[in-house]
Amino acid sequence: MIPYLGPLDPFPPVASAREDMGGLLAIGGNLAPDRILTAYRDGIFPWGTVDGLPLWYSPDPRMVLFPEEFRLTRSLAKTVRSGKFTVRFDSDFRGVIARCAATPRPGQNGTWITNAMHDAYVRLHELGWAHSVETYAAGELVGGLYGLAIGRMFYGESMFAHRTDASKVAFAHLVRYLVANQFGMIDCQMYTDHLASLGGREIPRADFIERLTTLIASGSPRSTWTTDPLAPLR
Repeated sequence: MIPYLGPLDPFPPVASAREDMGGLLAIGGNLAPDRILTAYRDGIFPWGTVDGLPLWYSPDPRMVLFPEEFRLTRSLAKTVRSGKFTVRFDSDFRGVIARCAATPRPGQNGTWITNAMHDAYVRLHELGWAHSVETYAAGELVGGLYGLAIGRMFYGESMFAHRTDASKVAFAHLVRYLVANQFGMIDCQMYTDHLASLGGREIPRADFIERLTTLIASGSPRSTWTTDPLAPLR
C-alpha cells in the first residue's frame, strides 16, 4: 500500500518506494516550501497529483547529470556563440513555469504542473530556492528551464522550447554557471533519451542520496541568480 500523508506526517523511508510504479513513495501531505525542501534533501520530489493530493517519488535508479560530463555538441556550441539567443537568469520565473505547464509533451495527457504546483514553486522562487534560465529571441521568451538549488546541488524540474535548440541553449548556460560555482550534480529525476544525449546517466539511488547529502551541506543559496551566466556566486 502507498501511504497517505497528513500535513505533518514525515516521509517514509525511500527504500519503500514502489519501483513497479516508477518510484512512487507516498501520496498527500502538502506543497508548503518546507515540505518540498525536506523532500529534495531526502532524495524525494513531487510529480503530479491524484484527487488534488501531491504524489511523491524517489526512483531507483536516479537520472543525473554531472556538470563536467555535459555533452556540448559542435552544432550546439555554434548556436550558443552565434548570438541568436539571449540568455538570462531569474528574469521571468513565472513565464518559464507557465510555458513549461502549457507545452504539450509526447505521451503525456495534460501537465503535472497544476495550479497548486505552480504556486508552490513561485513561492520557492520568491524565497530564493527556485531559479529559472530563460532564452530570448528578439526579446521574446522562446525557451527555458527551472529548478531548485540547495547548497551545491541543482534539481532540474522542467524545460520548454518554442524554437529549435532554445531549451538546449538554456541548459548549456546553466551547466556553465553550475561549473563556475562548483555545483556537483544535476538531478534529472527520470531517464529520457533527450537527457541521455546531453550526458545524463542513471546511478543507484543510494549513491545519489550519498552525493546529494554532501553537496547540499556546501555553500548557501542566493536569493536571485545573476543575469550573467558566467559570473560566479559571491
